[in-house]
Amino acid sequence: MKFGIIKERKNPPDRRVVFSPNELAKIKQQYHDCTVKVESSDIRIFTDVQYQSMGIEVVNDVSDCDVLFGVKEVPVDHLIPNKSYFFFSHTIKKQPYNRKLLQAVLEKNIDLYDYETIVDSHNRRLIGFGRYAGFVGTYNAFRAFGIKFELFKMPKAETLSGKDALTAHLKRHILPPLKIVVTGTGKVGNGAAEMLKAMKIKEVTPENFLAKNFTQAVYTQIDVLDYNKRKDGQVLDFIDFHNNPSEYISDFERFTKVSDIYITAHFHANDAPVILSREMLQANDCKIKVVADISCDVNGPIACTLRSSTIADPLYGYLPNEDKEVDVFHPAAIVVMAVDNLPCELPKDSSEGFGEMFSEHVIPAFFNGDKDGILKRAKITENGKLTERFGYLQDYVDGK
Repeated sequence: MKFGIIKERKNPPDRRVVFSPNELAKIKQQYHDCTVKVESSDIRIFTDVQYQSMGIEVVNDVSDCDVLFGVKEVPVDHLIPNKSYFFFSHTIKKQPYNRKLLQAVLEKNIDLYDYETIVDSHNRRLIGFGRYAGFVGTYNAFRAFGIKFELFKMPKAETLSGKDALTAHLKRHILPPLKIVVTGTGKVGNGAAEMLKAMKIKEVTPENFLAKNFTQAVYTQIDVLDYNKRKDGQVLDFIDFHNNPSEYISDFERFTKVSDIYITAHFHANDAPVILSREMLQANDCKIKVVADISCDVNGPIACTLRSSTIADPLYGYLPNEDKEVDVFHPAAIVVMAVDNLPCELPKDSSEGFGEMFSEHVIPAFFNGDKDGILKRAKITENGKLTERFGYLQDYVDGK
């Protein structure tokens, strides 16, 4: 088995990589019949020399490798036919801007695996950068609050060395008794909660968050049944919500009345209700001052996310009464942070963590006959066709 780590070619440049030098060295040590090559790159967070110092071959051509690993989408003209590829393809939700990419994958007889499709037998995702998005998104939420109200200044996350440095900067500032609500209990939400805990912010139950006043900053982390309710008033379970999302409406307004900062870390299915609506934001008793939309679904469940923002320019203002973007310092503006590639701001930490997850959950499948079905479930294309699991993408491929 020959593994190749490809150079990232999408713009803007992404410094992350699937495997750190240490992780590749561990893989080579554990699986002796495995060959690993790294395509030379002048942008990735780990240098060519760092790989070479761990005994990893650095080359200009990885076309003799069987399986190729990247992070972002591979430009169509750089796809090598008849290979297996792993990268974030951003195609499984039928994203229009990547239709040509999936068409090219099929035309070139490539076996495509997407990190988002790597799931266990219960359909739970195993691999992702979500935890690190949670770290940076939470840091950016407080940075935005400090900027908006001119209370304190913090450097951009991308200028800092890692999570510990983010936490150190956050701890330097005395916060007013803010209330912070986090939607989502997966990797992103737990990453956000991990950062809040590191800041020594007290966690409280949703019930106490809604009903009580506090003399210190507090947060609550809520799941789908905390911020959605059935239209008919029945109280059922998550399985019902998953199976019948159209039967639900948002119940998030009760949190808008008491929250200062809203950190979104949820997964939002296409048929699920809007979470934070224009009407909620326009209400006179809406207290939200900052929305850190880590999930960043533009024109999706968070009405104030009018567009994604960038690492270079992460914040914009939202004027609820006119539903439009304004300057952050407009007195009636809610500050929105909607950077859609937050883990890029922690390239070293996120690359190391991602590689560890991949080594634990996926690499064994290449050498044990895929006994747990990890690779089979994740494979989107095979022999120039969509696999059965991803057959729903055929109309997308056909341009319909």
